[in-house]
Order: sequence, then C-alpha cells, then structure tokens
Amino acid sequence: MQGDFYSYTITASKAILVLLSVAILIRCLRSMLREKYDLETWAYIRYGKERLPVQHWEVIIGRAPDSDVCIPEREVARTHAVLRRDDLGTWRINDVFSRGGVWVNNIFVDDDGAEVKDGDTLNLNGICVRFTDLSMEKRERLESKRSGVGRRYSPALTLLMLTVFQLFLLLQHSFYADPEYLPDIALAFGSLIVMEWSCFNAMRIINRSGFEIETLAFYLCSLGMSVAASSTPEDLYKQILLTLAGLVLFLLCGWWQRSLHRTASARILVALSALLLLGINVVASDVVLGARNWLEFWGFSFQPSELVKVAYVYVGAATLDRLFRRNNLYVFIAFSAICVMALALIGDFGTALVFFVCFLVISFMRSGSIATIMLAVTGAGLAGFLAVSARPYIAQRFASWGHVWEDIYDKGFQQTRAMSAAAAGGLFGKGAGNGWLKNIFAANTDLVFGVVCEEQGLLIACLMVAAVILLACFAVRSARTGRSAYYGIAACAAMSILLTQVALNVFGSMDILPFTGVTFPFVSRGGSSLLSCWMMMAFLKSADNRREASFAVRPGEKIRSIGDREAIREEREERKAQKKQEKKRRKGAAK
Repeated sequence: MQGDFYSYTITASKAILVLLSVAILIRCLRSMLREKYDLETWAYIRYGKERLPVQHWEVIIGRAPDSDVCIPEREVARTHAVLRRDDLGTWRINDVFSRGGVWVNNIFVDDDGAEVKDGDTLNLNGICVRFTDLSMEKRERLESKRSGVGRRYSPALTLLMLTVFQLFLLLQHSFYADPEYLPDIALAFGSLIVMEWSCFNAMRIINRSGFEIETLAFYLCSLGMSVAASSTPEDLYKQILLTLAGLVLFLLCGWWQRSLHRTASARILVALSALLLLGINVVASDVVLGARNWLEFWGFSFQPSELVKVAYVYVGAATLDRLFRRNNLYVFIAFSAICVMALALIGDFGTALVFFVCFLVISFMRSGSIATIMLAVTGAGLAGFLAVSARPYIAQRFASWGHVWEDIYDKGFQQTRAMSAAAAGGLFGKGAGNGWLKNIFAANTDLVFGVVCEEQGLLIACLMVAAVILLACFAVRSARTGRSAYYGIAACAAMSILLTQVALNVFGSMDILPFTGVTFPFVSRGGSSLLSCWMMMAFLKSADNRREASFAVRPGEKIRSIGDREAIREEREERKAQKKQEKKRRKGAAK
C-alpha cells in the first residue's frame, strides 16, 4: 500500500513538473514577446511638415527605408549621417563618408563631428532639416504614456509557479536521495527560493516590475541544482554559494552598465584583463584530456575562458564613440584573433567555436558588411583545418562523429550512454536522482542534457532548451527597441554565446554534431560557467527597454538641469586636460 502511494505521488509529480514548466514559459513568452510596448522618444527631426521621432541614442539618418530617420530625397545618401546622444543628453552628428557632406547651422562637420543643440538646422547635401531636443518635462510626460510591464501577466504569480516547481523537484529527490544528503538538498532548494524572492522584492522596492529574465534564469538554475543534487550532493554548499555569487555579479554588472560613458571608458582595461587572463592560462595551466583550460589558485579551480566570454561581449559592444569608424572593427578583429589563438594553444576547440559565432554576430551588427562576415568565415575555415591537423584529439572527435555506436567502449563511450539514458527516461523521466547516467564521467557538465532527459524526461529537457531560445528571441526584439546600440549588440552577442553552447551541448551529446564538451548554460555543474551565465543575463537585462522593466536603465535619463549637464561636462574636460598634462610631464621627465 505504501509502495502504491509512493508510485502515485512520483507519477503525479512528474506530470505537475511538466505542466508548471509549460505555464512558466508561456507566461514569460506572452509578457516578453506578445505584449506591445512603445519606444522611448528623445528628440524630433522636422523634415518639411513631418516630425520624425528620434527613438534611440544612436540613429542613422539616410535615404534607405531601413534608416532610423528616413529622408527620401535623392540628394541624401542611403546612409548619410549618425546622430548620437551621450549620458549627459548632449547630441553630436557625424558624417558617414557621404559625398554631399553634413553642415550644422552652415558650419561644415569634419571627422570629429559637431555638437547639435535644440533648434539647430542640419544640412544634408542641400536638404535642410531642423533638430528639436526634448526637455526633461516633455520626456517625463511621454514616459508616463508608455505602457508598463507586468500588468497582464503578474511576475509574482509566475515566480510562485517556479517555487512550486522547485518544491516538487525537492519532493522527488526526497524519494531517491541518500538520507545523509537529504538535509543538504533541502537547504539548497530552500536557499534558491530565498534568493529568487529576495531579488524579486528588491526589484519591487525600486519600482521595477519586469522579472521574466530572472525567472527563466532561476528556472534553469533549478534544473542545475537538481543535477548537482543528483550527481554531487556533497558539493551542494558550493553550488549555493556560486549561485549567490552569480546573482550578485548580475546585479553589479547591470548597475555598471547604467552609465554608457563609464562602460565605454573601461573597455580597454577589460580587453587587456581578458588577454592577460588567457595568457596566464596558456602558460600556467596543466593539460587535462588534451586541453588545458583550467587554473588552480589556493585549492580553487576556475576556467578563465568563461570569464573572457563576458569580457569579449563587453569589449565588442562598448565602442560607441566611433561606432561608424571601420578602424574600430579592425581592432576588434585583431582582439578576436588573439583570443582565438590563445584558445587554440589551450586546446579548447568548443569555446573557440563559441567565440567565433559571437564574433560574427558583433561584426555584422557593428558593420552590416556581408563581405567582412564572409572573409571571417573563410579565415575560420582555414584556422579550423589547421587546428584539426595540429591537434589529433580534435580530429578523433570528428572521425567518431556519426559513428559512436561502432565503438561504444572507447570513442563513443559517453555519447552512447547519454543517448541510452535519454531513451530510458521517456517523456516524463525516472524521477530526480533516480538515473544512472550521472555516474558517467563529465555527465553533469558535457552530457547534462542526457541526465535531464533520463531523470526529468524529454519534455522537461526540451522546455529547458526552449527557455534559452525564448531569451534569445527577446534579445533580438530588444535590439530593435533598445535606447542604445551598445545594449542591443551586447544582448544579442551574449545570447549568441549561450545559444551556441546549448546547440553544441545538446547535439554533441546526441551525436548530431561533433562532441565538443561545452556546458549547458545554468544547468551544467561548474562555477565558472554559472558565474558567466549570470553576467550574460546582465547584458540582456540592460537591453530591456520596457517601462519599469530594467534596473540597469535609468528611467527617462532625468538630467536635472542644463546647469548640471554643463558642470559635469566641464569636470570631464578638466580631467582629460589633466591627463594630457600628466603625460607630457612624464615624457619630459623620461627625456
């Protein structure tokens, strides 16, 4: 009788987990993608009787229909000028190599650009338009008319569903876990619930109602906590601390990106730090299974390439002051080449492929040049051929691709076990902690899709993938509506990394793609990966331009007065002058 009760309880919990997962994803999908919301308006360009809104901080003015501000005159080039706004509300215009040139109040705009103020006349090769800046009061009035987030789909109710989902996961573990570790598992899920509700309440205190990104991240973390509880319950305290550290980094990164001036000014330091970290990895790490991508300090090990991913996205998106300059694209290509070369020396082929996909996304969004992308693809193909020739273990992985069942005890050992376990799990799985794949080497990292399929079922595993796809779709939508190109590029680049990791992890473990040993975001066990995934979410959160949705965006960018703007601008100019004088003094002292 007691056995029947356990059997019915487990069967019911499996169905409830699937229903809750579907409900959570549908509610997030409708709130993130189905609800219509208005763009911010920062200024207007008056062209004849028309008043064209300026709805981003970097807008393209041209004749092309896809220009941000379209002026359909033959004299105007398809891409004629770039109009940009900084954190202080100052607008500048630059010519984008047009034949006719740009004038502001009859003064020619050179390569350094020119400041544009309210009421100025812009001359685009003989076509005159007038620029109208919006005062703080008008912006606040327009902001109040924008539809808010979380009105139709309460984020609190969605988070409550997630909490019930986590409790049912804990219930399943209580049936199959070793009694010795059951208190640790309960503490782990309890800590996760406390973290998510604390984060939610903190957002409510600062009047932020958008919580879908965090909800999906915590949903994936719940499955990751279940995998950790099943495979390595003795390390659950570490997993709790890493999740907390990731959440703190998410909040800090979001706060840092509130100022675009601060973000752009730190890009060189971030790039140098990333290269230094990779250099240390190349020199100091030990070879493990053909690759040396781990560093150990004082008993703690971490994977530098995971943190470099965040730096790579940051550097690639942060060059805003010369967004239209090709030289910056060439510098980024050089930075990318150095990173990939370091990864090749380390032997981390999977991460190098992830970096390359991210490079393509950033390059295309920065330049829009198909020729540049094709050149990069050709170079990557040559580099891949050289890597396969120089690294025999990479060639072996390609050789076993599609033939793993021919050698199930050697080259196909991991994938054949992952596919067998996934098939054994069926649609609803065997129950959390009741699988055997967790005992295979690297199952909770490289084969985690198979572990989830076995224990939670194919339906939950597919919904896990759908959660990442939903975040990627939201990044694409945010890129179109974001206030700055930095936020849109960073969000799409970050999600391209996570989406590529999902594809390589899932298809690699199922032998649809070569097995590269890449982790599944949030779900695979590993502190470095978990920290980098939370930091990636900060890029996506910063791109969320809905009203009262993102803590990483200052609502309305309320600059109190023109006097405040002038004071801050003068302070920045004074700092620049002091730095120049200091450089001259040092050069004189060196001579």
